[in-house]
Amino acid sequence: MAYRLPPLPALRAFEAAARHLSFKQAAEELHVTPAAISQQIRLLEDYLGLPLFRRLTRAIELTPQGAAMLPKLREGFDCLALAVDRSRQGGDGSLTIHAPPSFASRWLVPRLPRFGALHPGIALRLSSVADNVDRQGEAAVLDLRPVDPRSAASELAIRYGTGNYPGQRVEKMFVPDYVPVCSPRLPTPARPLATPADLAGHVLIHDETIADQGLQPDWTQWLALAGIGGIDARRGLRFSNAIMAVEAALDGQGVALVPLPLVEADIAAGRLCQPFALSMPSPYAYYLVMPEAMAERPAVAAFSAWILAESGR
Repeated sequence: MAYRLPPLPALRAFEAAARHLSFKQAAEELHVTPAAISQQIRLLEDYLGLPLFRRLTRAIELTPQGAAMLPKLREGFDCLALAVDRSRQGGDGSLTIHAPPSFASRWLVPRLPRFGALHPGIALRLSSVADNVDRQGEAAVLDLRPVDPRSAASELAIRYGTGNYPGQRVEKMFVPDYVPVCSPRLPTPARPLATPADLAGHVLIHDETIADQGLQPDWTQWLALAGIGGIDARRGLRFSNAIMAVEAALDGQGVALVPLPLVEADIAAGRLCQPFALSMPSPYAYYLVMPEAMAERPAVAAFSAWILAESGR
């Protein structure tokens, strides 16, 4: 993008003089003469076609146009100083990621070494709270602070929900399928798991990550899809998030209905097995959410590209 800007020395002279309200002090700061400061400001006023200062007998004061210009100009110089400082440090900044606990621990954390190998200059911080899951009838609350353009720190959120987050840039990652899983060493007090009907002899483990009824596949829906009746789908163990439900399944306490992406590594390693191929898509999806003002920052852009590629595997 081409920027049509006044000469940088004129902008620097104006910013210093406006901050001090003194041509003399601005000249001392920039190691030039007061006449040079006055000349640069005249040049800037001619370029803009408007006065920036009122010249009084023994003082100067900003015009409304000059006062309106100063805050953004100072912000711009702060950003320039930050960019130069970061280039000297050789780092890419820091990045905070907010994510649901189950997604963070079972999907994201095992993959982070791959990101670190690609981008060693980015310092990551992972914040995991249940608030990153949408609730029915409630507006999504994103734990993202207002953007400070002078700060090298950036943040984004991974959200499990509907994707409706006004004022944010939103990228869909994937829709998880819910599948039944259990330990290969699952006790068989009644009969082995040869068909879905055999679940009658096993403990059902419920993942209640989404507390709102109907917004998450459950055992009642899965058994109906499998065409199985006569099983009380409400019985068994209930857990408030997928982490505990998966841990119970790993421990051989029963059969859990959980999102497949959270247990793929366990299935591949033989710690869990998927006794039936039948799956149910979630009405929710995982979304990458970030403030528009941060989306093009190097750390945010790098992480966004990486995680979208990972989620597409």
